[in-house]
Amino acid sequence: MSMNPDGTHTRQNAGFTLLEVLVAFAILSVAVVAVIQGFAQGLRLLKVAGDHQQAVLLADQKAREVVMPVEGHDQGQDGAFDWERTVTVVKAPDLERTPATRKWTVYQIDVKVRWGDKRGVEIASLRTTAEKAPPAASR
Repeated sequence: MSMNPDGTHTRQNAGFTLLEVLVAFAILSVAVVAVIQGFAQGLRLLKVAGDHQQAVLLADQKAREVVMPVEGHDQGQDGAFDWERTVTVVKAPDLERTPATRKWTVYQIDVKVRWGDKRGVEIASLRTTAEKAPPAASR
């Protein structure tokens, strides 16, 4: 440093000190770590959402596979997903009132899809048919 004629000091080398550079790098490193963690969390959420969407599509497919409902239970595996389908007859007293409505049967189709340790989805749908309810199938 040198002295001005008025007695104040001036810096001859106008640059950053080592301490200023270290503080700047520390702040930058904290910001970079936060951004990387944000991206990683986003990727994890994207995978969970994709798995959930696949599970819902599989459950819907398994429910739609039942063309002529028959009371029963079946299960299987599709990739990383385990599925379970249950078809039951729903009691509908209103359908027993007239001969024209007695031929109708209401079925409930429940499909559960599970994956991972604790993840799963379940859908339920109702289907009617004019056929008489066949006896429960043993599968």
